[in-house]
Amino acid sequence: RRSTARRNAQEDLMLAAVYCLFPAYALHLQPVAGTSLPAVRISSAATRASAPQMQQETGPFAGLQNAFAVFQASKQEGMDFKQSVADAIAGDYDRDSVTADVKEAASSAPLVLFTWDSSPACKKALKLIGETGASPKVVRLDDPWDKGNVMRAALGRLTGKSSVPSIWVGGEYIGGCDDGPSDEAPGLVPMAFRGTLREKLEAA
Repeated sequence: RRSTARRNAQEDLMLAAVYCLFPAYALHLQPVAGTSLPAVRISSAATRASAPQMQQETGPFAGLQNAFAVFQASKQEGMDFKQSVADAIAGDYDRDSVTADVKEAASSAPLVLFTWDSSPACKKALKLIGETGASPKVVRLDDPWDKGNVMRAALGRLTGKSSVPSIWVGGEYIGGCDDGPSDEAPGLVPMAFRGTLREKLEAA
């Protein structure tokens, strides 16, 4: 479990390093006006696709280049840093299909949590939910990773929050454990303090 958590952190740090320190390794670069950081050249057809379409590259830095290209494309769409990292880890995928799968899973039980097994926030959320007497359906995003990474990216785009846990009640997103992206989805703990959590769980 520690090695899994360490690997997650290393992936995020790697992509941050790719963005900040290693742009020169990308083979198709062009300068961006007003900044010293270069941008990956992506065709207009690629940016119109439902998911970023990466050029096929070879060589020792192909994986880094593709991850950097996805990261750049996501930033150009207006995504924040965390979502861009999630997109880069996910790579190229059928966004519409995966989003549909995520929505189906989120509505497959009255209470659904998308989690990582090693995440302290996920463990905390499950413990708190257990105290309410509710029995959640857990969808693990770390088993297997290749499927979970694309689901995490799709969840982030769907909810505005790519971190875990991603908690859904009655098919509606309520946020994470301690917080959420909006007043409508403030997170598990804030809802508990407001007295709205049990009511929503019972209604589901």
